[in-house]
Amino acid sequence: MAQSVSMKLFYGAFGVLVVVGAAWIWSSRGGSEAVEVDPVPVDPTSFAGWVLGSDSAPVEIVEYADFECGACAHFAILTAPDVRQRLVATGRVRLRFRDFPIQGHRYSPIAHQAGACAGEQGRFWEMADQIFFNQSTWIQDRRPARQFEDYARAIGLNMDQYDSCIKERRHAGDIEASRQHGLAVGVNATPSFVIGGLLVAGALPYDSIVRLVERAEARARP
Repeated sequence: MAQSVSMKLFYGAFGVLVVVGAAWIWSSRGGSEAVEVDPVPVDPTSFAGWVLGSDSAPVEIVEYADFECGACAHFAILTAPDVRQRLVATGRVRLRFRDFPIQGHRYSPIAHQAGACAGEQGRFWEMADQIFFNQSTWIQDRRPARQFEDYARAIGLNMDQYDSCIKERRHAGDIEASRQHGLAVGVNATPSFVIGGLLVAGALPYDSIVRLVERAEARARP
């Protein structure tokens, strides 16, 4: 389920949320289910998320995440580095991040704005790491925007451009478009992933990601 504001880093959902529907059993240990989903048409002129990896990668992982979600930080810290190094860097997978701020999470709007404004300068993934890795600190701050400014400086952003982007809420429409896309797919919790046409929710461990990728690879073979 959606993570509450009070949840701290590492205390999110460690297991995989069971999603009800026609499903493929992907976990030999937990027996959790992943729902088959149809592709949602996307306007080619609209924002399509933040992409890491080769356009020619045979499998795409789409992650729907909220920067204030404890389980999302858990995934970012413990699983995402392996996904990037062992799957994305080797060309097996392309990773697409879609903003899915949970309504009611007080600091999600500014956190996602910070990520998008860094992305405007080609540093989305660096900023996302800063936000997730330091979540347990800024989530306690009444003015987390100050800490996001520190992260922006640390990753080498042009601060005048970053500040104007934040002030203008320049990417609010893109962030909302990503959230609406997730709702259309069937996302109702964060993090959620679509891998090879399967939607599954929860802070998946690396071995579960690999099983889903292998299934997608097998289905793509002639």
